[in-house]
Amino acid sequence: MTDPGERLRSSLTADQSAGAEFDSPIAAEAMRATRVLHAADQEPFPAPGRIRVITVANQKGGVGKTTSTVNLGVALAMYGVRTLVIDLDPQGNTSTALGVEHTVGTPSIYDALIGDATLAEVAHPTTASPHLRCVPATIDLAGAEIELVSVVAREHRLRRAIEAYLHEQPADQKPGYVLIDCPPSLGLLTLNALVAGDEVLIPIQCEYYALEGLGQLISNIDLVRAHLNPGISVSTILLTMYDGRTKLADQVADEVRSHFGDLVLKAVIPRNVRVSEAPGYGQSVLTYDPGSRGSTSYVEAARELAERGARLEPRTPPPPPMPPAGPPVAALVLGEPVTTRGLTGRHGS
Repeated sequence: MTDPGERLRSSLTADQSAGAEFDSPIAAEAMRATRVLHAADQEPFPAPGRIRVITVANQKGGVGKTTSTVNLGVALAMYGVRTLVIDLDPQGNTSTALGVEHTVGTPSIYDALIGDATLAEVAHPTTASPHLRCVPATIDLAGAEIELVSVVAREHRLRRAIEAYLHEQPADQKPGYVLIDCPPSLGLLTLNALVAGDEVLIPIQCEYYALEGLGQLISNIDLVRAHLNPGISVSTILLTMYDGRTKLADQVADEVRSHFGDLVLKAVIPRNVRVSEAPGYGQSVLTYDPGSRGSTSYVEAARELAERGARLEPRTPPPPPMPPAGPPVAALVLGEPVTTRGLTGRHGS
């Protein structure tokens, strides 16, 4: 198996010219920055064979969900693919990184989930690219899980909002990608994202603790597939925070690749201080420091994601899910106590 460190080094130098003018690190970084900054003048990424609604999920915090959602979204948009990013985390970090206002009172995903607003009404443009729009999250979203408990078809609220948005948009304005950033939990917000998505992208930090709890996430995705969303599947694994100085990073990367196989992107995201600094300036790493290794790695990951998407066939509508014979999937995923009274209260029968 190819060494992950060597794969990373190869991806970072893939675009470097063999000419002597790029034989210094500073010249190579300047060249990479120029390529990213002038992405619009280069060959665009291929459009997906169908609109891809990708849920970025992992119940463990600090593995790179938000960072990956932001930078993959920006990279896709900069290279010509219309993208909608939905911030479903009450912390609003995705909104911060994209420079989108998300103070109290800002039209946000909360208004689409709990109120009557449409996604078109709460989607905001971003400065990163004219092809990128963001639906922000405000602190109001923190109480959404409690408010959703008594709502009819509570698990389908986000899916219906996305379907209505895609139906309303003109053909030339429809996004090729919808990326949903989930909170680090397995509550109703994440459940809504899993029901809404066709695919799941799981960022995995190259450290041992990142593997703990992964089985529970996969089990919950299987539950959602069986009861609520037959079309959902884990399509992509992204290795993040790779530190080539440690053997542990290689061990974790090898274990993930041996288990998930071709689902794992070849591109690896290294530990890079520029990636961490960029949100403080309301930017992605691609706009904050386009020549950094973090920027280059996310461009390569987005390119690979786009190339995989171009090979997809148009999806035929899946059959409606069969009603579950046992307790509702929300109770199973959320760990709620299941009683006859509870079933009556939730579904009004």
